[in-house]
Amino acid sequence: MLPRVWAPTAGRVDVVIGDEHRPLTVEDEWWVGDVDLAHGTDYAFSVDGGPPRPDPRSAWQPHGVHGASRVYDPTTFPWSDEGWSGVDVRGHVTYELHVGTFSDEGTLTSAIEHLDELVSLGVDLVELLPVAPFSGVHGWGYDGVGTFAVHEPYGGPAGLQAFVDAAHARGLGVCLDVVHNHMGPSGNYLGEFGPYFTDAHQTPWGSAINLDGPESAEVRRWLCDSALRWFRDFHVDALRLDAVHALIDFSDRHVLAQLSDEVAALADELGRPLSLVAESDLNDPVSVTPTAEGGWGMTAQWDDDVHHAIHALVTGERHGYYGDFGSPEVLRKALTSVFVHDGGFSSFRGRDWGRPVPPGTDGHRFVAAASTHDQVGNRALGDRPSTRLDPGRVAVEAAVVLLSPFSPMLFMGEEWGARTPWQFFTDHPEPDLAAAVRDGRRREFGGHGWDALYGGDIEVPDPQDPATFRASILDRTELDDPAHPEHARLRDWYRSLIALRRGVPDLASGDLSATDLVWGGASEREQEDVPWDGWLVLHRGSARVVVNLSGEPAAVPVHTDGAVDVLAAWDPASVEPTPGGALVTTAPRSVVVLA
Repeated sequence: MLPRVWAPTAGRVDVVIGDEHRPLTVEDEWWVGDVDLAHGTDYAFSVDGGPPRPDPRSAWQPHGVHGASRVYDPTTFPWSDEGWSGVDVRGHVTYELHVGTFSDEGTLTSAIEHLDELVSLGVDLVELLPVAPFSGVHGWGYDGVGTFAVHEPYGGPAGLQAFVDAAHARGLGVCLDVVHNHMGPSGNYLGEFGPYFTDAHQTPWGSAINLDGPESAEVRRWLCDSALRWFRDFHVDALRLDAVHALIDFSDRHVLAQLSDEVAALADELGRPLSLVAESDLNDPVSVTPTAEGGWGMTAQWDDDVHHAIHALVTGERHGYYGDFGSPEVLRKALTSVFVHDGGFSSFRGRDWGRPVPPGTDGHRFVAAASTHDQVGNRALGDRPSTRLDPGRVAVEAAVVLLSPFSPMLFMGEEWGARTPWQFFTDHPEPDLAAAVRDGRRREFGGHGWDALYGGDIEVPDPQDPATFRASILDRTELDDPAHPEHARLRDWYRSLIALRRGVPDLASGDLSATDLVWGGASEREQEDVPWDGWLVLHRGSARVVVNLSGEPAAVPVHTDGAVDVLAAWDPASVEPTPGGALVTTAPRSVVVLA
């Protein structure tokens, strides 16, 4: 590899190899050298006599975010997935995991050892939370600083290639979560090389990435090249793009549209589907509108409104952004119209929000979940729904998500009702940064009603305390605990639901027009922050998902056009034919699937 770096305003750039500084020559704002750096060679760049810095396009950071880069030749990996034909995220089941807490060892190699469990569960894609290098050893990964590299404690670039190869050998696709909207606070030296950031736009993390200002063409190229590299050199099948609403771009062509068209061209070249999944807070179908029609061309986008509608209904939580959710009417809108806030008033934002999804839009273009890393980890205590809900209500959440018209996603451990929390943890070695993160986390949850939710004063876990990280590691021994058979039972339930989704066309469909929700039987609630306790019937074509959220057995009238059979039931249920349908008698807090 010849050393090459973009530094448009520099007067001099050296490549640093060991103690030797070798000057580069400038060609069209790019500084290049004539020394060939072999695979495994450590190097850095010095701009205008400054200290050595990592390559902004570094593929390998074995010495951490402040150390020298190392040349990585991706062709050195012995791939065995020549027959892999790929998988599109639309309509398939994704499993979100964090490498550092998915196994006791916390590496990509140890994660491979658990892939067969996911095959048995029936998922189609594994989504890895960000693996870009970040400060310290343990963290969520959303404060990474190397968009081309892989965190060394996870296994570095070779470790990621091995993981993808092992997943493909088992028929699993791989989605990689990438962060293009900001860089972490430690190890970010991009500003020393060029105008990667602009003060013209601000984000929650400070100055925005420069996507539409002077010299932005090379910054856009830097982001797109990073994304294309994961598809081409690491064989990943999809990218989940973090918080794309913070990619502020007022140019004639949004950077996401540019990326979408380039990924489509690469998919044609490789002969397999490549997916882009956007996380967006905008509630705007522009994300999945084709680029030829003026949209961003994303394959799919996360739909938090579905999560909020299910969670608030089942748990009764109405604080913060759950304030507009919690009723069956709202759940029906989420299940049939995608966005609850589609132009109407959002009390959390204090303004009208969103746009409606056009009729005929494929529901598979939206990813729905009952749990995600955000919705668990950004709670004050990082507690999962399974620690606050009885197994029956967890089973209900699973059925509504997995049998919805959307593309379902599970968060690691959800499938057995894991009791381990997933808390916010960091490992910043810089004392000032560690203190700022610790204090910021405590302020974030002050006065937001968390004490009332948890039934008393709470102490927000210290992100820098190693115990916070250790508490978040999955405990698979729960599955073998004879005192808690509900864990194994829940896992079997998830397997059954995924199998039904695969085997029953109406349950696999993304047709929103063939989806409906009816309800009844709820008691009068004296306050709004209690769980809804009636019954629901989710219509999916000719299939029905019957839910009883009350603490008593319920006789639920179900309209059908013909006879139905029980395909799955959390607890025993009976079905009695009636004119125009059936009467389904269900156990308390239970769910029955009919077709």
